[in-house]
Amino acid sequence: MDYSTNEDVATWRERGVALDMASLYEYFGRLQDQRCARGKRYQLAQICVLATLAKLCGEDCPWGMAQWVQARRAVLGPLLQLARRLPCHNTYRRVLGRGVAALDLQQHLTAFLCAQRGAGRSVLIAIDGKTLRGTIPSGASQGVHLLAAYLPAEGIVLLQMVVESHENEIVVAPKVLACLDLRGKIVIGDAIQTQRELSAQIIAAEGDYIWFVKDNQPQLHADIAEWFAAETHTKGFSPVPKDFQTARHITKGHGRREERTLTTSSLLNAYLDWPGVAQVFQLQRRTVNTHTGEERQQVVYGLTSLSAQAACAERLNGLVRQYWGIENGLHYRRDKSLHEDAIRMSDPGLAQNMATLNNLIVGLILQHGWRYLPEARRHYSGCLEDALKLIFEPTRLTL
Repeated sequence: MDYSTNEDVATWRERGVALDMASLYEYFGRLQDQRCARGKRYQLAQICVLATLAKLCGEDCPWGMAQWVQARRAVLGPLLQLARRLPCHNTYRRVLGRGVAALDLQQHLTAFLCAQRGAGRSVLIAIDGKTLRGTIPSGASQGVHLLAAYLPAEGIVLLQMVVESHENEIVVAPKVLACLDLRGKIVIGDAIQTQRELSAQIIAAEGDYIWFVKDNQPQLHADIAEWFAAETHTKGFSPVPKDFQTARHITKGHGRREERTLTTSSLLNAYLDWPGVAQVFQLQRRTVNTHTGEERQQVVYGLTSLSAQAACAERLNGLVRQYWGIENGLHYRRDKSLHEDAIRMSDPGLAQNMATLNNLIVGLILQHGWRYLPEARRHYSGCLEDALKLIFEPTRLTL
């Protein structure tokens, strides 16, 4: 559709906003506006839509958003029924920083993404934390740190919470998982999440866990490492029988070749006395740079509540590999494509809400078939009609 005339814009608005009650625009309209009524010039949904459109089309900071919107006032002004004067960059900072509660924004945007057909059905939930480096004051070492629960197979952040300066992820992880329905789900996390209480919480919620084990659980790490260590045979004595199952997977791409060998065992369950443990595993990773020949090797250990029948070595190897999707699929995209860490933000509320909008952009683009974020943003920047469709057309509701 050509947006060159106000008549076309008005017709499209009536068709897209008034009738499509499950559009992203409508979800923004459900947000609770925390601003005082006095002096309010723009609706909260208008600011959120403009910020999302600007981000979708390549702008990441409030100043760039304001300039991008100004350059498209002929289309966006009539479409959103904006006054002659469009929002300045400080308006975006104030509204996104104090005008909407972070949890409110997260819940509505997650609900929107999960309303897509087939969304939210994957079983693996990865939990991991990320510090927003742009919020670290000069001379300090701490900024806003967010712990996220993420569906790697779908690119959807189910929930993220702030880890306060006096807390750590061990304290916040139970709060995050308590807000989620874990029935039939598998929670996977790094070694910091390998805690007895968290494992028991997941089992009680009818879910399963996969944890990595490192030096923060020294005895557990030593026991599993010893079990998988090469056994020395003493003459006259039979070796200890073991039930090892092994799966090997090789991937090539991005100038490297990676070989992952995962070995499982169920014979340590009673000895470890860990809540719900059903298997332990050893993961050996061998990476070779195909250009230089440089080789790196790594061995990590872990445990899971998934039985050998529910997750053989082959499946467990795949699930563990999916976990890295929270780094490569979410954190890396937010840092490199959406420039999250490069943007200075002194307002913690603004930082958290901007991170939530970044999560929305990642999920929205992935759900529409894109895999390379910069390419998608260039497309939407050059084709505003397609970007507007993502905002104003209805979601494909799950049947």
